[in-house]
Parts: sequence; structure tokens; C-alpha cells
Amino acid sequence: MRILHTADWHLGKTLEGRSRLKEQAEFLDELSQIVDEEKVDVILMAGDVYDTVNPPAQAEVLFYESLQKLSADGKRPIAVIAGNHDNPDRLTASKPLASSRQISLLGYPTTDIQTIYVPRTSETLKLASLPYPSESRLNEVLAEQFDEKVIRDHYDTRIREFFHKMCEQFSENTVNMGMSHLFVAGGSSTDSERPIEVGGAFTVAAESLPPMAQYVALGHLHRPQTLKRAKTVARYSGSPLAYSFSEAGYTKSVSIVDVKPGEKAEVKEVFLSSGKPLVRWKATKGIQQVYQWLEEKKDKNAWVDLELHVTNALSMEEIHQIRKHHEGILHIRPIFPEMVGETAYVKMDSIPMEEHFIRFYEKQSGGAKPEEKLINLFLSLIKDEAKEEEQA
Repeated sequence: MRILHTADWHLGKTLEGRSRLKEQAEFLDELSQIVDEEKVDVILMAGDVYDTVNPPAQAEVLFYESLQKLSADGKRPIAVIAGNHDNPDRLTASKPLASSRQISLLGYPTTDIQTIYVPRTSETLKLASLPYPSESRLNEVLAEQFDEKVIRDHYDTRIREFFHKMCEQFSENTVNMGMSHLFVAGGSSTDSERPIEVGGAFTVAAESLPPMAQYVALGHLHRPQTLKRAKTVARYSGSPLAYSFSEAGYTKSVSIVDVKPGEKAEVKEVFLSSGKPLVRWKATKGIQQVYQWLEEKKDKNAWVDLELHVTNALSMEEIHQIRKHHEGILHIRPIFPEMVGETAYVKMDSIPMEEHFIRFYEKQSGGAKPEEKLINLFLSLIKDEAKEEEQA
């Protein structure tokens, strides 16, 4: 049977306040074309359908309409799990209607596996699906004390147990696969994943992925990659669009998996062409270089991060002219002569903790400023933690 693996759509996500819904709709149209051309039997969507737990209505409409199209009115089964950005209850609210079209929506971790019959090959897929397994969604406390290593070990053991119980339901004459949305040690992350949710205590060892599965479809990391240390074929399909400038230059794709019962899975990438690329401009020769690029219509259909070397501050008129000729320019960062060289890089240790928090909050909230009460609360927590460490 032929299976398409995708993940991390993040429908409704914006880039510096700019909507990406049009690009996301273009991707879903391209995905529909791919599943038809590649004669895909089953689609696996490994989490993060939406970018927030309360997605905009347009994003939900896009999701439902796209699922109906991709399923070919119930002829092509689709399995979707919740990622860390999804509200499990909201994602599965339409489950009664979706199931009538062979669409499976799974919100919370469970040890039940899914059984999917593929008429074209007269084969059955047994799928061990594990939606984003946070402590709250597992409804468990993994350790009494906050010790990162202890929590990580307990978490790794718990995930391994989940997969083991599900894989006990595999059969020799079926295609057996796993799917989850989590961070596996060794995976390469980007800035567009939430920093506080990537790595750290909630990390799973690659060796803990189920070796009994012929393929493990993963979501969470936005860079397409195969995990070399896993005991089976395990892969992140990556996000379909570049969602941060740390992904500039990444080639986006979906994964096609050909597999038969008892045989090794064969994987190929199908590269995507939809969506605007994210590019970085470094105008080391000043504003005239930028004007030249604009005249040449360089990267006209792209989102641009512009680093502009200048001797004097840019006027509002100059900024307006640049943006007028290229609506995709999101950042204009002036670089002055005194900033070039050793002073261009500021050691993180030299930045006050308060500034670290403000920058983090702005990044996570899309530019909002934290209230002074919130900053003071954060600083008091840091101070209390420091006192506890001194007394230990």
C-alpha cells in the first residue's frame, strides 16, 4: 500500500502579522493533486493541524473542506492526531461526521490502535497513533520533584510503554506503523517550534520508538528528516511552509511510504512548490543596493528579512519607499559601522534576565509587550529558585 505522511500544517499561523491562509490553501490544493497523481491509499497527518488552540474560523473551514477533498468522499482513509498546538477536544468535535467519511480524528493518548482496510491492495494497516503526550494529556504526574533528568527518563519510559502496548496488537499479515507528535532526541529543530516545548524534559530517545513498526510518522519538527538512531524507519515530514526565517532555504516536502506486510518500508520525498519562500537580504553596500534589487524585482514573491548596512539612520520616507516596492519585506534592520565586527554579537550572559523574558514573550505573543506585573512575577520566581539552589 502507498501512504502519504504529512504534519505541522499550522493553519491560521501568521508571519509578523501577515496572514498565510492563502499559501496554506495553495499547499492543500497541491497536496490533493499529489495524492491523486501518486495514487495514495492512506493519508497520515501527524499533528499541529492548527497553530493555536483557538484557531480562526477561516482556518477551520479550510481544514474541513480540505479533508473532504483529500478523502475523495470517503474513498481514501485519513488519520489525524492532535499536536501540541491543537486543542484535542476541539479537533475531535466533528469526529461523528468525519468517521462517516473514513476520517479518524484522535485527540488524546490511548493504547487503542486503528485498523484501516485498503481495498486496492486487499491489505490492512494497523496504526499505533499517539497524539501529543504531555503530562496533562496523559493525565499523569511523571515525577514528584522537578528534576529534568528524572522527568526525561520517566517520560521516555512512559512513551515506550504506550507504544509497546499498542504494538502488541500488530499482526504478521498486516502493515504495521506508528504515528506521534513529539520531540525525539537528535532531531533538528527551528525557531518556528515553541522553544519551551522542544527538547528538555519531554524528550524521547530515538531507540524508544517501536522497532515492531515498519515506519513511524512523526510531527513536531519543521525540517524534513529521517532519524538515524531509530531501530526502524522513523521520519519527520516537516512543515509544508517555512514558518520562520531560520527555515530560509529549506526545501519543503511530504513523504510517500510504500510498504507491504513484513517488508521494509520504502520512503521518498515529494517536494512542494506552494507557498512563499523566506529569504534574507544582506545589503552590505547600502540602500542603493536595495533599490537595485527592487528594480530587478529580486525575490518578488517572497517574504524578506532585510539587513541594511548604513552610516545614518533611515528616514521614514526611505522605509516607505522600500516597503512600497516590495510588500513582502517584513523586517528592515539597519546595521551601523560600529555594530560590525566584535560588537555585532552580544553574549547572552550580558543581557539582563528581564530583557530575555521580554524578548521571549514578544516572540511567543506575536509582538505584544508583557505587563509590568507579569515581568515582576517572573523575576520573583527566578529569585526564589536561585535562593533554593543556594540553600541546597
